[in-house]
Amino acid sequence: MAPRDTSTLWRTQNFLRPTARLARVIAVAELTPKDVVYEIGAGTGVLTALLAPRVRRVIAIEKDDVLYHRLRRRFAGWSNVSLRRADFLEHRLPDAPYKVFANPPFDITAAIVRKLVGAAVPPDDIFLAVQTEAADRYCGRPRATLASVLLHPFFDVSVVHRFRPEDFVPAPGVDVVMLRLRKRGPPLVAYEHRQLYRDFVITIFTAWLPSVGESLARVVGARVAHRLLTDARLDPDRRPSEVAFAGWLDLFDRFSSLPAAIRIRVAGAEDRLARQQRRLQKRHRTRAPRDDLIVYLGRQPHDIAGALDEPFALEHARDPSRSAVADRTLERASRQIPALG
Repeated sequence: MAPRDTSTLWRTQNFLRPTARLARVIAVAELTPKDVVYEIGAGTGVLTALLAPRVRRVIAIEKDDVLYHRLRRRFAGWSNVSLRRADFLEHRLPDAPYKVFANPPFDITAAIVRKLVGAAVPPDDIFLAVQTEAADRYCGRPRATLASVLLHPFFDVSVVHRFRPEDFVPAPGVDVVMLRLRKRGPPLVAYEHRQLYRDFVITIFTAWLPSVGESLARVVGARVAHRLLTDARLDPDRRPSEVAFAGWLDLFDRFSSLPAAIRIRVAGAEDRLARQQRRLQKRHRTRAPRDDLIVYLGRQPHDIAGALDEPFALEHARDPSRSAVADRTLERASRQIPALG
């Protein structure tokens, strides 16, 4: 085990500075004295200090041992701040209502979103500092993505703030925004149909065929596919990413009314994609200098661990002789899937 004064902090971390702009971001959240907030990766406590005066309780989770002990010293006298030294991805989520704030390493954004939105009790509100390209993917901009179509029935997704590089230490090498995922009530897809919806959308998005019409025909047959698309007023030649979210809801509503013998053909699509995703190698693309981080933490370079490199590898779920185009489609889809439950 590493000594207590040796940081195991990932080199992908960019810490928030305490600025007036950050305080305005907190104001957007409309927090109340009744709220319980989970902060993922409390780091140096900048967000913690802004959140605590506004809510009933802050549960600040920090994996790094050095940062955890610094947080203990900083918030020793704060009665409504609870510190937990843990890996959030392995931490149990509450059964009661809660909200989430986080400025996580960018390379675990997708894993955090998966855990939160797939929880038995998802947060009422989620605020995540993420790369702009990740936010666009979840928002479905400039076109629909698998991630956006899976999320939107259950969460209202928006960007509520655009950070400046100088808001962080060290300054990130990518554009960063605050992404908000606000739980819908009620959802646009009934809870009892949630898994069927997810399996249906994943099946169409990952069919490795050029159009919605061809993908749907593979599942339900050409005649039924033609009827469903005609009734939903969707162009069968459109790509899945070209179908508006309202069109996906309409198409699924019609698909869900088909006999069970047809609906079952999409069952398990999410599980198959999740298995592929777990073996997909992720690489962090930020290339910000780490010297500022070393100075900020007051540590020597050898005290800061290298970037996390999760050992994922793409697994072929169907015919291993699929084309390179199919492999790339699967890889993109695997990166986009936002939840397992």
